[in-house]
Amino acid sequence: MRKIADILNRKGNYVECVKPETAVIDALKLMAYKNIGSVAVMQNEKFAGLMTERDYSRKVILKGRASNETTVGEIMSSDFPYISKNDTVEHCMGIMSSKNLRYLPVIENNKLSGIISINDVVTETILTQKETIEHLQNYIHS
Repeated sequence: MRKIADILNRKGNYVECVKPETAVIDALKLMAYKNIGSVAVMQNEKFAGLMTERDYSRKVILKGRASNETTVGEIMSSDFPYISKNDTVEHCMGIMSSKNLRYLPVIENNKLSGIISINDVVTETILTQKETIEHLQNYIHS
């Protein structure tokens, strides 16, 4: 059974971070430049939340707010369930599906160890299925 550690080992655990007082437009520029859908919000070196594209669309654009006047701290999501590197991919997929989440913070020893996305979970599931198919094909042909 695959674990979140497998995902982080494959993709790395580096996370782009911003401070709560960062203007939303600056966080969006960073996200566009890095081709990512979220940034971690860190306050005093502690994980405070995530700002996602969904946060931006629902809490800024649809409310007619200005991206250069709104801060990340005003719109970030902070009510994420935390996961650990030892959690299974299946467990995290269940959390993401039941709570309609696209991202989950990985917390180890009260520190942010990475962020996984629904895309990471799907990719890991596909890799697991491919390995299973290969093992079955090898078994059948031997």
